[in-house]
Amino acid sequence: MARYLDPKNDLTFKRVFGEHKHLCMSLLNSMLPLEQPIVSIEYQSGELIPELAKILRFSVVDVRCTDAGGRQFIVEMQTEWSESFKSRVLLNASKAYVRQLDMSEEFKLLQPVYSLNFVDKTFEKSPEMQNEYFHHYKIVNIRNTNKQIKGLEFVFIELPKFVPQNRAEKKLHNLWLRFLTEINERTEGVPKELLSNKYIREAIGYMEVSAYSKEQLYAYDKFRDAIMTERSVISDAEEKGVEIGRAEEKAKSDATIAEIALKMNADGVPVDRICKYSGLSREQIEAILNN
Repeated sequence: MARYLDPKNDLTFKRVFGEHKHLCMSLLNSMLPLEQPIVSIEYQSGELIPELAKILRFSVVDVRCTDAGGRQFIVEMQTEWSESFKSRVLLNASKAYVRQLDMSEEFKLLQPVYSLNFVDKTFEKSPEMQNEYFHHYKIVNIRNTNKQIKGLEFVFIELPKFVPQNRAEKKLHNLWLRFLTEINERTEGVPKELLSNKYIREAIGYMEVSAYSKEQLYAYDKFRDAIMTERSVISDAEEKGVEIGRAEEKAKSDATIAEIALKMNADGVPVDRICKYSGLSREQIEAILNN
């Protein structure tokens, strides 16, 4: 029985979408709301923001390419979420847009930049968005959203929220998301629906452990361990934040109760009655009154 790796890992994600143009093109066409489909792409190398590499070294997977018409596409896999990631995405796309223009060229020659971002974490938790996994942003007029300034568009996909749907017009869209969410180290058998598509079947083949050298598997494990460490640090920080918040709320509550106890005492309310309504013991009330 074949053993598989997780396509959300830096090594495997780039193996599939950063080395095989037809697979990257299939992913982009199935995920992005494009007016014209992509028919060919060329990869671009180099970091747009190398100075941020140390800050996000364990959480950013980046594939950049340009199609035959000059449109640019930035694909990222974010394994851990933070609000600063949105700013990084915006900065990346803006730099890619601006870098098209030489001093001798005209603004009208600038081509759109599309940023496609997969997030392996739930970040939109409001009631109206709790079932929405696909988030499309573009620059529009607030009163008339049909009026758009073209040039930059952003798509964020929350992978944990994705639920497969049997919609013919979204078949490839669903299959790619199932590939990203269902194939991992725990996979024992690949669903027939995934193997029925030649692109997905090929991508799954690149997930087999046997397709990697010992050195590559070491790099894969190192990245996975780094992600687990990063998540542990974030989780610990969140728990500490909750504890601090609870302590602050308790302190505020205690201060309010003490203030009420003092006012009741000033109005001549007996200590026993103050204890009854405040929930504090006689010793606590007397300590408050004697301070």
